[in-house]
Amino acid sequence: MEAVFQRKSSAIPRQSLAAAVVERLRERILSGDLQEGEQLRQEAIATEFEISRIPVREALSHLAGEGLVKIVGNRGAVVAALSPDEIMQLFETRAVLERYMLREAIPNITGEDLQRAEDILVRYEELLEHDSEVKSWGRWNWSFHSALYAAANRPVMLSFLKTLNMQCDRYTRLHLIVTRDLHQAGKAHRDLLDVCRKRDPDAAADAVWRHIMDTGEYLRELILRRRQHRSA
Repeated sequence: MEAVFQRKSSAIPRQSLAAAVVERLRERILSGDLQEGEQLRQEAIATEFEISRIPVREALSHLAGEGLVKIVGNRGAVVAALSPDEIMQLFETRAVLERYMLREAIPNITGEDLQRAEDILVRYEELLEHDSEVKSWGRWNWSFHSALYAAANRPVMLSFLKTLNMQCDRYTRLHLIVTRDLHQAGKAHRDLLDVCRKRDPDAAADAVWRHIMDTGEYLRELILRRRQHRSA
């Protein structure tokens, strides 16, 4: 299956072309506009965005590094398709690392850090009420989590976790869209923040572990059912 790109102009301004292509293609992948397994032809993308193939090639290479695109032999670039078990591994890795990060952060976390997380959470809860803001959900979700982890003073790990969260984002969106349990999504984060306010490192670490693992386990089963139905 080959992705179809519009013939009408979607010209990109000439500041950092590769970065702009990365942003546009990433959002199409995360939103599901570009489906798993779809071929991403450099020529078609370059034509739509009215640029040369060089920044397109750079963008696809960058997205491959993020795990959103795979370079497959003579097919070139395709939207990465993860198996249900691979999806679960993403969430397991997140759970392990974020549990560690939060345990390290809690002894250093300040009232200002907690207020920043609260402010982000309020905005996230507002956005959850609007389907038109679905593309923002993942960004605000990560902003909330990273506000809690910043006090761990582990910038390299935080940067890696940001990339990992980006890989999980399309599946997290799917979880929210399918379940429509947006209130529970907000509540889970608020419960996590409440535990952090108690400044108990082990309790906070266990809470974030369960929060992430529950989502991953649900998604593994959901993706498995959807793919079985599609192939039936």
